[in-house]
Amino acid sequence: MAGELAPSPMLSDALVILGAAGIVIPVFARFRITPIIGFILIGIAVGPYGLGSLVPQIPWLAHITITDPEGLTPFADFGIILLLFAIGLELSFNRLWQLRRLVFGLGALELLIIGSSLAAFLGMVNGQAWTGALALGFALAFSSTAIVLPISGTKTPVGRAALSMLLFEDIMIVPIVFILGAMAPHAQDAGWSGMVDTLWQGGLVVAALLVLGRIALPRLFAQAARTKSPELFLAASLLVVIGASLATAATGLSPIVGALIAGLLIAETEYHAEVETIMDPFKGLALGVFLITVGMSINLITIWENLGPIMLAVVGVLVFKAIVTGILLRLMGARRGTSAETGVLMASPSETTLIVLAAASSALLIDAETAQFWQIVTAIGLTVTPLLARLGRVIARRVEPVPELAQVEVDEPRTIIVGAGRVGRLVADMLAKHNKPYVTIDSDPDLIERAKREGYRAAFGDAARGDALSRLGIETAPAVVLTMDEPVLAQRLVAKLRAAHPDLLIVARARDPEHAAALYRAGASHAVPETLEATLQLSEAVLVDIGVAMGPVIASIHEKRDEFREQLERDGQLDFRPKLRTSSADS
Repeated sequence: MAGELAPSPMLSDALVILGAAGIVIPVFARFRITPIIGFILIGIAVGPYGLGSLVPQIPWLAHITITDPEGLTPFADFGIILLLFAIGLELSFNRLWQLRRLVFGLGALELLIIGSSLAAFLGMVNGQAWTGALALGFALAFSSTAIVLPISGTKTPVGRAALSMLLFEDIMIVPIVFILGAMAPHAQDAGWSGMVDTLWQGGLVVAALLVLGRIALPRLFAQAARTKSPELFLAASLLVVIGASLATAATGLSPIVGALIAGLLIAETEYHAEVETIMDPFKGLALGVFLITVGMSINLITIWENLGPIMLAVVGVLVFKAIVTGILLRLMGARRGTSAETGVLMASPSETTLIVLAAASSALLIDAETAQFWQIVTAIGLTVTPLLARLGRVIARRVEPVPELAQVEVDEPRTIIVGAGRVGRLVADMLAKHNKPYVTIDSDPDLIERAKREGYRAAFGDAARGDALSRLGIETAPAVVLTMDEPVLAQRLVAKLRAAHPDLLIVARARDPEHAAALYRAGASHAVPETLEATLQLSEAVLVDIGVAMGPVIASIHEKRDEFREQLERDGQLDFRPKLRTSSADS
């Protein structure tokens, strides 16, 4: 019929993925479960080994299954590229330089020891040829960047350790794939010369990116910012990450190297926060596609038929990698809890394992049946990674217990400070100076340990969950001070506290006036925008030092505060004017 819209397979698959995202993310968030598991389960269900296998008998299932699994591969690869780009945005060159000992020390040791040990074991037990054993050993030594880092982050001790090892693994992908090609039975010296060519050509491209990026990127994003067009800003961001990825891929290097460099370069500019915000939804959706492709590779029937060997291989790889990684971290000075948690989290194989297995199979180093077996092992390992993260946290608390909240006695009403970081400790110092009792709560055991060591009264716990604040005596607390630099969490906690305690004094740290307005709407008694106060203090210092009299300076500071008070009253839709002045300013 003319004018009838016939959905293409690509459009149908896109609807399935978007529908899956619309179901998985809110449902799993409701139960506080990482959506990683949900996306993998969706992949199992809608893939060729799930409902897709029933399409010949039940044709209408084609509308809710993936019809072209291979067509999703570029989008899955793009998700990993955007992840490495986001990692670069968080790092910056200075932070990467600070991690150099971990990256090239811990990372190199972890990959070398695990890869060679697994290769030796597989060669002896399975009778695998030494070339195939090396391929399998180093393939299984990789850990998943795409799944581990969204779970661990990059700022905690566990996240920093995981990031350093994963960065080294990402760097080593290309040399390992080239070496496998050179070891192929049909390979000649061209394999080694090809690797040398790739390395020097890639080195030139990386150097060119570093030079051009420092010159061109600030100008590019400044121009995009002047237009005040979010679309142009997004286009500029995609241009940079895709261009850098293609540049490194053209020389034979992995495109994720270019993506990481692009992120590092933008992190040095003043626009990195805006770029990170605007790219985050695309990264999340593309990573969701990647996780769906992982699920689609899992054949439950094949797993059932070979359940014993597969489970033995999965458990063996996970336990061995966890033990080796944990011991290496401990030898390099990491705490017991950090070593244990990181070791368990890094235990599963990686999406890179699938790449190395494919390269080894095409080079005839391993047969197709062996490659399929270890692909299934890898897919299962990727699926259970979020569960490993939880197991790692449990083990970490067993090997290095953190004081429970019950050990902090509620002997008198005291102010509760949520967050034991720099700002929280400063608030505690001021309360202690004026003999006001307080207690600090934080869910980061490292911060709590440091606070206790420095003499602060602190307790481990998550203020957003359970009865943590009740056990600290919130019913009698004169005030709660929120100091964490997490805007969304702060707003939710303010709303929760206000609903449960209508008369409680809630003082919250805000990033800027807009965030302060949102906190007032949520129920905060006072919200202090740190950017505003810092700016006013800087202005006061420079005006006084360049010769302006103190009286007019103080008056202008008061006027500026009043302007922000009016703005907060409007933006927050408040029936009162927020107080932004300090006591000294009011006097």
